[in-house]
Amino acid sequence: MLTLSGSGLDRCRVIHIVKYMLNYNVSLDLIFHALADPARRIIVERLSQGPASVSELAKPLAMSLPAVVQHLQVLEASGLVRSEKVGRVRTCRIEPVVLNSAEQWISERRTSWEHHLDKLGAYLAEHPDA
Repeated sequence: MLTLSGSGLDRCRVIHIVKYMLNYNVSLDLIFHALADPARRIIVERLSQGPASVSELAKPLAMSLPAVVQHLQVLEASGLVRSEKVGRVRTCRIEPVVLNSAEQWISERRTSWEHHLDKLGAYLAEHPDA
């Protein structure tokens, strides 16, 4: 059973964990899963320059067109990419707002670690023999 008794530091940690769990966004799992594959990162990089057709996205990749389509389906499921079909051409676009949510999550972690490292630096400056 989890209680808030104990030191103030333990209580702060528990509160931080609970706040994190309440703010946890399941879509982040999909975003990071989508970005975990190098081919999908290449697609995202290309789309960050502007919209492109599926065949344009497939050109630099050493894989079949159906394989590229499967990667695009993962990117669309994560919300990072959206596509529309006009005639026989499917054009894909990046969804910057979704990418921003991943960037924000990473930035928050970076800020937290920088704070911890600053505290460590201050402690080591005060205790040079530690």
